[in-house]
Amino acid sequence: MSLPIIFCIDDDPQVLRALTRDLKAHYRADYKILSTTVAAEALEMLGELKKRGDQVALFLSDQRMPELDGVAFLQQATPYYPDAKRALLTAYADTEAAIRAINDVRLDYYLTKPWNPPEEKLYPVIDDLLDEWQATARQAAGGIRLIGYQYSPKSHDLKELLARNLVPYTWLDIEDGDGGETLLTLHGLTRKELPVVVFEDGTFLAAPDALTLAGRVGLNPHPVDEMYDVTIVGAGPAGLAAAVYGASEGLRTLVIERSAPGGQAGSSSRIENYLGFPAGVSGAELTRRALTQATRLGAQMLSPRAVKAIEQQNGYKRIVLDDDTVVNTRAIIVTTGVDYRKLEKTGIEQFTGAGIYYGAAMTEAAAYRGKQVYIVGGGNSAGQAAVYLSKFAANVFIVVRREGLADTMSAYLIDQIKALSNIEVLAFTEIDEVRGEERLAEVVLEDVRTRTFAPRAADALFIFIGAKPVTDWMGLSFLFDPKGFIETGRDVKNNANFRQIWKLDRDPYLLETCSPGVFAAGDVRSGAMNRVASAVGEGSMAISFVHRYLAEN
Repeated sequence: MSLPIIFCIDDDPQVLRALTRDLKAHYRADYKILSTTVAAEALEMLGELKKRGDQVALFLSDQRMPELDGVAFLQQATPYYPDAKRALLTAYADTEAAIRAINDVRLDYYLTKPWNPPEEKLYPVIDDLLDEWQATARQAAGGIRLIGYQYSPKSHDLKELLARNLVPYTWLDIEDGDGGETLLTLHGLTRKELPVVVFEDGTFLAAPDALTLAGRVGLNPHPVDEMYDVTIVGAGPAGLAAAVYGASEGLRTLVIERSAPGGQAGSSSRIENYLGFPAGVSGAELTRRALTQATRLGAQMLSPRAVKAIEQQNGYKRIVLDDDTVVNTRAIIVTTGVDYRKLEKTGIEQFTGAGIYYGAAMTEAAAYRGKQVYIVGGGNSAGQAAVYLSKFAANVFIVVRREGLADTMSAYLIDQIKALSNIEVLAFTEIDEVRGEERLAEVVLEDVRTRTFAPRAADALFIFIGAKPVTDWMGLSFLFDPKGFIETGRDVKNNANFRQIWKLDRDPYLLETCSPGVFAAGDVRSGAMNRVASAVGEGSMAISFVHRYLAEN
């Protein structure tokens, strides 16, 4: 298989030679470097590359070209390779055009000339872009292949496990005729054994459970050490931030995640208001970077494993896992975040995983190309999903009980939605019931003002309604607010039951629960800000309180 391509264009031959030289010096072992000074020739080359089945990983284009400027070139090149990363080479005076291009062509980065020394100003940027492309690029036939039915809840669960844990794979719908049936026959399997995961070495797993598949693809479902300084329950933004700071400051750190890292933020198609990412960043990419950083610094990951209890014994804490395995730790940070609330309407449970999904827009979007898709919810997660799904679906309908999105969604997302012709907001509307046979086929919409009903054909329904804290596993020994979020710090002290529970002379630390040495951070905490940035801040702050607690014990 040929190497993926870094495609460069600049009308200045001298600049192009220098750029090509620097790129070949660093990337020639893993990428093929192609270049040209003529925009028309570049577009012809892309057509030929597409015909041959070659992959372009990165476009690197000069902005100031007489025949076609860089932004215009990227607009015309994108349809050939929509998943390729896009970067502009600009002079200082062109930065305004580059910033506009972030929205116009989904520019991933812009580099200012000159880029010397490349070790500081070129390679780190290109490395990041190529790493992100590699993490999301469709794998060739030799990689992991998952064969199943599109509308099978079990297939959906395995897709979510692989995708959310950043494991590249190729999905083969058994009814699409794209090679799934042939693979089954070669392995002596039948459709009754679906879903089937086929690995690069030719081995396979038929209808595996989550733990079996996790162990096979390199995830770690078992603890390694007998004792940890701090154990973090939940690997969303708060948990990963705590892992980075804990490991970097010398604490023996363990992170336990029940499903996949990233939390709700990890399933976001694009986060555009997180500091330091002017072009936005997908939740998966932010998660990948954080996970890599935490692991590099020495944090251990335990996934997918659920925690069912926290116990105290001889001054230490015991975390009991779902299989009764015990993890011993000196301090705990709970960062389990929130889940989407269930939509309690007729038919929803029956078709969950078979056309109805909670979150999961990134995982399932490609399956609904040219289809009719509905979204319930008016928050940022729903808006981000709508924008992403609009790239595939014929029409996307956002169902909200309010008169619009202004009260619940960020302005930048509302503007994007207004600019997309295949997204429609259905105000003053809710889902009354859903119908189908083996999968979702129809939604019944109710106008909340007139109480009238309208059935509509629907291929998929994605649900993003509110959030409930993931605290049901914690038992009654902790203090919660009326909505079930964990009380910490001052809220604990002000609770009527504080004196009966708290036995220390000092007051609880800011993020400390009613159990000394057990902290909470991020969305699961009462009074949290429900923003990625604040979750990251709380996760890192919790480590400073862990240090204080460990020093006094």
